[in-house]
Amino acid sequence: MHTIEEVQMLSFTIILHAGNARSSSMEAIALAKSYKFDEARQKIEEANEEFTAAHHHQTNLLTAEANGETNPVTVILVHAQDHLMTAMTVKELANEMIDMYEKMQAIEEDKK
Repeated sequence: MHTIEEVQMLSFTIILHAGNARSSSMEAIALAKSYKFDEARQKIEEANEEFTAAHHHQTNLLTAEANGETNPVTVILVHAQDHLMTAMTVKELANEMIDMYEKMQAIEEDKK
């Protein structure tokens, strides 16, 4: 069983990595808007690395619970999960927007 302090630290770590992933995803959108697609995709890769780190910490809690351990559910843990899911949604939308901006650029070039 994780102590409440350990759960809090894991929660803050998840929030940190999820926040970094969200920021990278938002940067990817801004880059795509400027038609800098290679750089945008690099930012998505950075987001993926942050998600991997966040999921590693989340998996520690899930594995413990799957093994029958009871972990305290705190507001900060709920917030961490919410933060992670929101960041994942932003990344999915960023990928869609990169594709959209690529199509926009192609349409603009065809009109020339």
